Amino acid sequence: MDLCVTIKGVSFLLQAGLGILANTLVLLAYVHIMLTDAQLQPVDSILCHLAFADLLLLLTRCVPQTMTVFGMKNLLDDAGCKAVIYTYRIARALSVCITCMLSVFQAVTVAPAAGPLLSGLKIRLPRLVVPTFAALWFVNMAVCIAAPFFSVAPRNGTVPPFTLNLGFCHVDFRDNLSYVINGVAVSVRDFAFVGVMLGSSGYILVLLHRHGRKVRGIRRSQGATMETRAAKTVVMLVVLYVVFFGIDNVIWIYMLTVPQVPPVVADMRVFFSSCYASLSPFLIISSNKKVKARMVCATSSDQERQAEDSKDPKAAKN
Repeated sequence: MDLCVTIKGVSFLLQAGLGILANTLVLLAYVHIMLTDAQLQPVDSILCHLAFADLLLLLTRCVPQTMTVFGMKNLLDDAGCKAVIYTYRIARALSVCITCMLSVFQAVTVAPAAGPLLSGLKIRLPRLVVPTFAALWFVNMAVCIAAPFFSVAPRNGTVPPFTLNLGFCHVDFRDNLSYVINGVAVSVRDFAFVGVMLGSSGYILVLLHRHGRKVRGIRRSQGATMETRAAKTVVMLVVLYVVFFGIDNVIWIYMLTVPQVPPVVADMRVFFSSCYASLSPFLIISSNKKVKARMVCATSSDQERQAEDSKDPKAAKN
């Protein structure tokens, strides 16, 4: 195995391993919050759903990609490729949609109630979270339904023109028209959601800047501090997504201009398109006191249990 393949394999392995671990920890923390507090706050529900979508994305994209880089062949048959690619497409779409939903939700939450319409929306907003989740799942499952029809297992090591070579699977569009239409449709959808999240995040930043002194002077309660912290976390998540989205789409636009994509270019796109899914949970952990408290509590409990076992010879033997 040459140095280039080793570096690529280790990069994918670290990205998949750390991302899956971090997203799993976020999900477990929110499960614990749900069991102890009986109900998740709307923002926590959205962040939990985002962690689930990102975990699904890493499992269906980075894991098989890592296995392929390290030389494992014939991982999936045609049916397996169709299922994995379809699930990945849904997870990727949900990641951008839920990040957009999070930014819009937080923008409405921090917006001053300027009229009865906005005031009524603020009241109804928590009840709209679950229906929005259901709508996003339904819409994205319908939009991505074409993906399985183009997904096949690699055959004889050949890559036909207008085919996305994922290593473990091929997405064969058969002609230039379907190849370009698919690429443009995915890009338009993503740019639309990114535009909305940029607009809402910009609005949040304007409000935080305009009312910063007023909020510090009037609202000294914990709720106001948590609201501001949540807004800043949302903005950081959006910035993180936009950075990797930009890199991903520069590579994607290049891929649309060539009939046969070099494997190294496809690998670069996979890596950068998965960076948000692997890094966003670390941002949630570092900025969300609820999640961090659950992890600190779990670590402290393990240390206390180990200390008790070390003091009790019988327990240590058992």
